[in-house]
Amino acid sequence: MTRKRKLRLNAVSPGTEAVIHVILAAFSLCCIIPFIFVLIIAFSSEESIRAIGYSFTPLSWSTEAFRYAFDKLPQIWRSYFNSILITVVGTVLSTLMCAMYSYVLYRPDFRFRKFFNFFSFFTMIFGGGLVPTYIVCTQLLGLQENYPALIVPLLVNPFNIIVMRAFFKSSVPLELIEAATIDGSGEYNTLFRIVAPIAKPGVATIALLNALAFWNEWYLSLLYIKRNKVLQPLQALLMELQNNVQYLNQMAGQLGAAAIAEAAKMPSQSLRMVLVVLIVVPIACAYPFFQRYIVAGLAVGSVKG
Repeated sequence: MTRKRKLRLNAVSPGTEAVIHVILAAFSLCCIIPFIFVLIIAFSSEESIRAIGYSFTPLSWSTEAFRYAFDKLPQIWRSYFNSILITVVGTVLSTLMCAMYSYVLYRPDFRFRKFFNFFSFFTMIFGGGLVPTYIVCTQLLGLQENYPALIVPLLVNPFNIIVMRAFFKSSVPLELIEAATIDGSGEYNTLFRIVAPIAKPGVATIALLNALAFWNEWYLSLLYIKRNKVLQPLQALLMELQNNVQYLNQMAGQLGAAAIAEAAKMPSQSLRMVLVVLIVVPIACAYPFFQRYIVAGLAVGSVKG
């Protein structure tokens, strides 16, 4: 009796598959090694950096840069809270608005679908400019010295709307919506209880993109948060600290002996890497929660039912 050959899901030979694995592993290392290098420099002593520069094997280790960042910045924990609050609230609201906007563009029976489709696409090509945007946000909407000033300007992203609409078209059959309508389902019930569960990978992908946008945003704080520094997000605070460190190092010779002594004690080189670690680690922890949905979204349309 002949032994049946094991069925493979693809037609790639074992040798080719091994080469692909090696290439992907090398690409993964190229992405991981720079962050490991940043982490090593963050824990390197300032004396080691001055002696041999940046190295994977520093002469000595130190947590001085971390202690300096947290001791000199009592605002840092408040800024962490602000960034988390802005990211969570902004991600939920922006993903909700994106899903609702994309849903009406996906429905062919919506009378004004072409107009709103052009309306969202037009803003990707032409913008109002900084001055009109600032006037509208501060004078008309009152977005100044408050949390909405850091959330509302980023709520609608035309690119995410186009991506979500395409995902609805590829994963949600219109016959399902027609059947739900015949059964008496309302539009909101159809969207949140029928369409959204099917399009969960697309919703998760858009949510991740929105979370990255809100977490990395610092320019809105520069524009709309000038007096109430309690509302300052983490990225804006760390950028301000970085600018202060560079200014102190550049002007130490002109500011006197006290400034020179302070600049000498400051871990300026390793502090830069500490700031990178403080920004990257929290948002990197969010990727595992979205990973399985993103992988499922990549497979949509690859297999016909």
